[in-house]
Amino acid sequence: MDLILGRYADTCIADLSDHDLADFEALMEVPDPDLFAWVTGAEAIAADHASPVFDALVAFHARRHDQT
Repeated sequence: MDLILGRYADTCIADLSDHDLADFEALMEVPDPDLFAWVTGAEAIAADHASPVFDALVAFHARRHDQT
């Protein structure tokens, strides 16, 4: 998931609060197939990982996709 989390981190990590950073780090622990399914919308995100950081991650990649 380096492509999903890494690109977001490269761009946004400096702007994350301590709480947001903790949420991001929790997403890093999610198995790749689960995270990919959540980000692509193939599956609903697990409630314990739903957060503004996850929403921002999805929006970040949606914007990048729209630009290509």
